[in-house]
Amino acid sequence: MAQKLILASASPRRRELLAQLGLDFKVIPSGIDETSLTAGPPELVAVRLAEQKAADVAMRAGEGIVIGADTIVVVDDSILGKPKDENDARKMLTRLSGRWHRVYTGIAVIHTASGGKISDYEESRVKFKKLSPREIENYIKTGEPMDKAGGYGIQGKGALLVEKIEGCYYNIVGLPLFKLGAMLSHFGVEVL
Repeated sequence: MAQKLILASASPRRRELLAQLGLDFKVIPSGIDETSLTAGPPELVAVRLAEQKAADVAMRAGEGIVIGADTIVVVDDSILGKPKDENDARKMLTRLSGRWHRVYTGIAVIHTASGGKISDYEESRVKFKKLSPREIENYIKTGEPMDKAGGYGIQGKGALLVEKIEGCYYNIVGLPLFKLGAMLSHFGVEVL
């Protein structure tokens, strides 16, 4: 019998990525405050948040394999979370304009029956084109920046802001599939 997979995230992008792999899974969003942990190296912040989300859901989920993830955007050693409002989105996009930044996604997988846990992270680099004030305003009007780390979504109209990437595209969307596949195989889940 296949093991029950549980995604500890309300992110529609993560849901779409898991569905794209043809995996059968259930969504149980975590109640963890994503703004509570921001101290330390960004990759460790992302991993700790992913671990907390997975642990929170694992306590409530019953048997299964719980997947927690958290994506953060970093520029100038500062973590850019989700914009609080349009003005915050404007500041983020202006700061990213014409520059490279890093995207980290922490992933935690918990096998509830055995108590087994593994966690890791993926890092990608993204370069924005130089944005005009008009492009920033037009992008903000789409509403796309408001629920995304760094104020953009590469899988939507935000793709028009991105000049190039280095690393895993799916990491930038919010769930590095290659790394997740390797982690799930650790618990006997064959994705391919």
